[in-house]
Amino acid sequence: TFTRPTRFKCIGGPALIVLSGCAIIVRGQPRGGPPPERQINLSNIRAGAMARRAAQGQPDSKDTPDEPWAFQAREFLRKKLIGKEVCFTVEIKTALGREYGMVYLGRDTTGENLADTLVTEGLATVRREGIRGNNPDQARLCDVEDQAKASKKGLWSEGGGAHTIRDLKYTIENPRNFVDSLHQKPINAIIEHVRDGSVVRALLLPDHYLVTVMLSGVKCPTFKREADGTEYPEQFAAEAKFFTESRLLQRDVQIILESCPNQIILGTILHPNGNITELLLKEGFARCVDWSMAVYTQGAEKLRAAERSAKERKIRIWKDYVAPTANLDLKDRQFVAKVMQVVNADAVVGKLNSGELKTIHLSSIRPPRIEGENKDKDKRFRPLYDIPYMFEAREFLRKKLIGKKVNVTVDYIRAATGPGESTPAFSERTCATVTIGGINIAEALVSKGLATVIRYRQDDDQRSSHYDELLAAEARAIKNGKGLHSKKEVPIHRVADISGETQKAKQFLPFLQRAGRSEAVVEYVFSGSRLKLYMPKETCLITFLLAGIECPRSSRNLPGGTQVAEPFSDEAMMFTKELVLQREVEVEVESMDKAGNFIGWLHIEGVNLSVALVESALSKVHFTAERSAYYKTLVSAEDACRLRKEKIWANYEEKPVEEVVHVKEAKERVANYKPVYVTEICDTLHFYTQDVETGAQLENLMETMRAEIAAQPPVEGAYAPRRGDICIATFADGEWYRARVEKVESPARVHVFYIDYGNREVVPSTRLAAMPPAFGIRTLPAQATEHAFAYIQVPQDEDARADVVDCIVRDIQNSQCLMNVEYSGATCPHVTIQFGDTKDDAGLGLVKEGLVMVEVRKEKHLQKMVSGKSSIDLGSHLNIWRYGDFRADDADEFGYRR
Repeated sequence: TFTRPTRFKCIGGPALIVLSGCAIIVRGQPRGGPPPERQINLSNIRAGAMARRAAQGQPDSKDTPDEPWAFQAREFLRKKLIGKEVCFTVEIKTALGREYGMVYLGRDTTGENLADTLVTEGLATVRREGIRGNNPDQARLCDVEDQAKASKKGLWSEGGGAHTIRDLKYTIENPRNFVDSLHQKPINAIIEHVRDGSVVRALLLPDHYLVTVMLSGVKCPTFKREADGTEYPEQFAAEAKFFTESRLLQRDVQIILESCPNQIILGTILHPNGNITELLLKEGFARCVDWSMAVYTQGAEKLRAAERSAKERKIRIWKDYVAPTANLDLKDRQFVAKVMQVVNADAVVGKLNSGELKTIHLSSIRPPRIEGENKDKDKRFRPLYDIPYMFEAREFLRKKLIGKKVNVTVDYIRAATGPGESTPAFSERTCATVTIGGINIAEALVSKGLATVIRYRQDDDQRSSHYDELLAAEARAIKNGKGLHSKKEVPIHRVADISGETQKAKQFLPFLQRAGRSEAVVEYVFSGSRLKLYMPKETCLITFLLAGIECPRSSRNLPGGTQVAEPFSDEAMMFTKELVLQREVEVEVESMDKAGNFIGWLHIEGVNLSVALVESALSKVHFTAERSAYYKTLVSAEDACRLRKEKIWANYEEKPVEEVVHVKEAKERVANYKPVYVTEICDTLHFYTQDVETGAQLENLMETMRAEIAAQPPVEGAYAPRRGDICIATFADGEWYRARVEKVESPARVHVFYIDYGNREVVPSTRLAAMPPAFGIRTLPAQATEHAFAYIQVPQDEDARADVVDCIVRDIQNSQCLMNVEYSGATCPHVTIQFGDTKDDAGLGLVKEGLVMVEVRKEKHLQKMVSGKSSIDLGSHLNIWRYGDFRADDADEFGYRR
């Protein structure tokens, strides 16, 4: 049967599919979905059959190769027709529904006749069987074929066309090696089949590999197959497939094969008109896939941006989408906060401009956690120190963020959850991306191997807005073996908690007192003046009370009930938190209380916290501050606040002060006691002290010097010591100190004097090195000063003198005392020493204990001191007086001299 010419128009790209050199598929107009398809076979001609793969599940079937010139005929027709408008007539329709007709290029039958063209090029043969003499089309085709034969074109060329048969490869033995060998270089290909919007079958040229490629980074709705073999499409699956087909099917493209996990080849298809992966996302036909996003080579941020665009327009698969932060105002979605505290290793407490404190969790990351249960049931579990890398993660965040302003972009709000069988309850959490100086803190944490990235269900949209960067950072950390991904032994932090341990605190107290200013990190603030400190050098935790002040007490649970908070206690605690929490500070430990808490002064960046609290009218001066070097500063700050009647002084009423008339006495000895630190007691009863006021300078010099030596260690044995040299020496504790060479017996025995501490030692020259010029005595003079006790005769008997030295060492060595210069001696000044806490005279104590005798002084203004020391009870028969008064009548004490 003959039909009148039928005109068909394809819209929007690849409208045709060329099955072979003599069969094509045309499509109609799309109306509310993919258009109908129709196969047309060219009448009166035959082209070679294309290769066919053996049927799956039939062992006897075999692969069928191309017939000669079959692929060339298909390619000739494909390049001529794909994307073009055609017109066709149907001449015959078989009982099985197969249609034969003539196809013309263009809008009507005046266009190029494809059958004629194929026969002319020698790519098809004419069906001569049953030729009707009245059929001009057949007669014309026969004439054209004869001309092709004469010209030896295509099928009619010499050689039989064996060279035109492809070596088609349906499988690849090792897909991963094949993909890796291409090194992500674009290769030419033809898209032969579209399974769904994101999976295609491609013919790789020029080697004719037929491979299935899944688009990297995305996934379209698919066609689900039931057990009985029937397929049903997910919503928008057919539309996504048509979208890809109309743009890529049988088009010449370039493919970048990017990875091959689990025998699945992932790749990106590049077409001159654009990247199909991005287009699918932008039009709402696909969603981003995390597991394959990491291998996408064209920029994962472009895919996320395209997906975000579709979400915002709520098109197709996103038509019911609701953003995680849709219910938040703009000011709550993006804001600036000052970091006050780092919680564990995945959250911070920030102070907003309004003064509100807000806990912010870092999006999509998980801090280090312990695998399995805690094995040591008897030991108190401390996550910060007992979980591997938790301390390193917390320290990284603390050093990077504490006290700094950060930019916060809220990604999602995680709803509160109740407790489960193995999981605790969690309150509602604000999860956000936190940046400082353009650096994503979560990404930096993950890249150092100090946190891992949370994996989500594909439909879970509550994740970081920079999720791909987090995955890439984790991949780098794994590749480089950083932190949690390292194969090395995990770091162990043995931190002793001596808070409330009275016996341990007593043993530890002398070390802290001798150390002067020690470095510490404030771990917790209990109240305005009570803190928990971590001492990094000593690797211990202590409870620390601020000296010299009386701070309002916070509410506490006591055995008898709850102690009510005093006024301004919360303000004082907030003040202390904001100033020192989780910051590096310096502490001076003076003493401890009966509960094992250490008492002293805390300094941060040159600010004394006790003074700062008093200046802010949040504390009063305690009477114990009178013997400290900070007393005047504290009192003047308190007076100023009292006058202004601020905060705790708001209700203060000044009491009338009685006028006291001071009567000047006759000239007395000058008593100008200053605080010193006794570092060494000699056998001769001379001793060495350091000035407390310059203690900080010495500590800073020592720290800087040791750091420089650690960076550039001296060569052992390179230094040749000479008498009088100022050098550096390693003490028994392994640290370097400044020293003076007093005598060189041999290289193995060099006598040195430690100029800052007063002790002497005999050391080998290998423990000595030249003094770095920046740390010599011109920078800071020697700090150890020699003194002798005033008004005291040193016992000549060695045993008696040893008893005195033992007593002095026990009472004042390595402690802070008050010293007054009384008079000059032959080699050093003679001084009186008072204990720092009781103000008792140490020399007078030696006299009262019967360990020494008083030295007579002729100076009138010193007679009172001498007589005060001399008036002792000899009847007690203590120590040197145990045999009674052994002094002769003509002894010096009675004014006679032999």
